Amino acid sequence: MSTREIKQPTAEHPITITPTSGRVQVRVNGELVADTRAALGLAESTYPVVQYIPLGDVEPAVLTRTDTHTYCPYKGEADYYSVTAAGSTVDDAIWTYEQPYPAVAAIAGHVAFYPNKADISVAPD
Repeated sequence: MSTREIKQPTAEHPITITPTSGRVQVRVNGELVADTRAALGLAESTYPVVQYIPLGDVEPAVLTRTDTHTYCPYKGEADYYSVTAAGSTVDDAIWTYEQPYPAVAAIAGHVAFYPNKADISVAPD
C-alpha cells in the first residue's frame, strides 16, 4: 500500500480561494448546464484561476459520474462527471474534490469544468 504525499500551499506554491464577483455560466455543446452567483475562484501557483461552482447550481440531468479518479497532493482525490448536453456526451468534463484537504476545504461541494470541454463565462454584476 503506497502512501500519498500531502502538500501544503506555500509561498512557492500558493493556493487562494476567493468568492467570484458576478455570475458564472457554463455551456457544454452550446447548452447552458450551470448558472451561479456563488462560484469560488481557486488560484493555484501560476495556473489560470479555476471557477468552482456549487454542485447544486449544475443541471443534475446532464451529469453522469465516471470511474475516473486523479490525485493532487495539494487538494486530494478528484472524482469526475461526464456531461450530456445538446444530444452529445463530453467525457470527464467536470472534476470535484468531494473530501478536499483542509487547506482547500472551501471547494467541498463544488465542481470545476475543463475549459477545453466547456465554455465558462464570468459576467460582472
